[in-house]
Amino acid sequence: MMTVNEVSKLSGVSIRSLHHYDKIGLLPATEVTAAGYRLYDDKALERLQMILLFKELQFPLKEITAILESSDFDRGKALEQQIHLLELKKEHLENLIDLARGIKMIGVNKMSKMSFEAFDTRKIDEYAAQAKASWGTTDAYKEYEQKSAGRTKEEQQALNVEMMDIFAEFGSLRNAAPDGKEALAVVKKLKDHITEHYYTCTDEILGALGMMYAGGGDMTNNIDKAGGKGTAEFAQKAIEAYMKQR
Repeated sequence: MMTVNEVSKLSGVSIRSLHHYDKIGLLPATEVTAAGYRLYDDKALERLQMILLFKELQFPLKEITAILESSDFDRGKALEQQIHLLELKKEHLENLIDLARGIKMIGVNKMSKMSFEAFDTRKIDEYAAQAKASWGTTDAYKEYEQKSAGRTKEEQQALNVEMMDIFAEFGSLRNAAPDGKEALAVVKKLKDHITEHYYTCTDEILGALGMMYAGGGDMTNNIDKAGGKGTAEFAQKAIEAYMKQR
């Protein structure tokens, strides 16, 4: 058993936050002594690790509680996501260290434009967005479940075809400016389609989807298959342009 002070030192989470987590039922103390001291066992520490992962993915505490209490919670999946996220951050830090060493040796004036790629966090942001979207306890997912309830397989396939048709429209414009009038109109069409058939597509969700579209893997491949190579990346840029004009 560990005291709240020991857990705070081990995890970097403040004592005040640990008290708050206990109060709201997110991380209940394993035991409370007669003197009122909170104690935590290994199982509680494992739960704290999961809490920190989902905080890293920017979930509100209320949603983290719902995820951890869900019968569908997959600890192994969460750990794999945490490992990959940490690996991406490690790679990012190593690139920054190499850049700093290079500047120290040859000076900033001789560094190439490519050097600024070391500051690029898009890979981390895109993976975090994908990981967050994979946990189905958000309000958006609940709304999706309600709207899809009773939908036949044929109806779902028809909606999937409509979605791919929208990406085909992005593909037909991929050599044009992503902030052009036509591209922005397709973004609006995509957003309205998602809201009508799946869940309310807020600007925050739209931005996260854009990063997922261009983040690699099956989703990117399927979008590029619908509209041609580079369609997913173009869609993401058009979404960014759309959001800037909001």
